[in-house]
Amino acid sequence: MLNTLTATQHLRRHARALSARAVFCLVAIGLASCGGSGGNPLGNPPNVSNPSGTSGQRLAFAYFQRCINPIFLTPLQINQNGVVSTNTCAGSGCHDNATGTGGAFRVVPSAQPVDVTNPANTPDVIRASDMYKNFFSAQGATLISSPAESRLLTKPLLRNVLHGGGLIFANDQDPNVRLIQFWISRPAPQGQDEFSPSTYSMFTPADPNAGTCNTQ
Repeated sequence: MLNTLTATQHLRRHARALSARAVFCLVAIGLASCGGSGGNPLGNPPNVSNPSGTSGQRLAFAYFQRCINPIFLTPLQINQNGVVSTNTCAGSGCHDNATGTGGAFRVVPSAQPVDVTNPANTPDVIRASDMYKNFFSAQGATLISSPAESRLLTKPLLRNVLHGGGLIFANDQDPNVRLIQFWISRPAPQGQDEFSPSTYSMFTPADPNAGTCNTQ
C-alpha cells in the first residue's frame, strides 16, 4: 500500500511539473511576440517597421511633418511629482529612436522634411524616409478620430494612464495639445492614403509647405 501511494504521489508531482513547464512556454511565447526574441517586451524594439497598410483611414502625413513632429523636438517643461525640468520628447532616455526608453513610440530627431508636392517623392520614397518613421510611430499611439482616447495625448496629460516622462501638457488648452487633437480628429477621407491632397485644407492657405497649421 505504501509503495502504491508513493507511486501516485510521484505521478502527481510529475504532472504538476509538466503543467508548470507548459505555462512557462506560453508566457515565453507571449513575451516574444510583444517585445522580440530575448528582449524586454516593454522596451523599444530594435527596428521600426513601416508597412504601407491595406485598409482603414490614415492620418495626414503633411500636417504631421509640419505641425506635429516639431512638438517632439521642442524643449518642453516636465512636471514629475512636483519636480520641474525641461526636455524634449525626442531626448535621450525618452523617445529617441536609438537611446530612448519610452516604449514603442520613437522619434528620429534628425529626420528631415519631405516635399510632398514634389512628384519625385512618391509614396514609396516618402515611406522610406526617417520622417515617415516618426509619422508611423506617432500614428501608432493614436486612436484615429478619437483624440481623447489616444495615448499620444493621454500619456503627456496623465489622463488615467502612467507616463514615465511625467506631466507634459497642463490641459487641453495647451497649443501643442490643440495641434495634436486637430491632427488625430481629421484623417484622410476613406479610401485615400496619408498623402491625399485633400488633407492640405488643414493649412491656411492650403499649402503643405508654407501654410499655417489650423487647429479648428
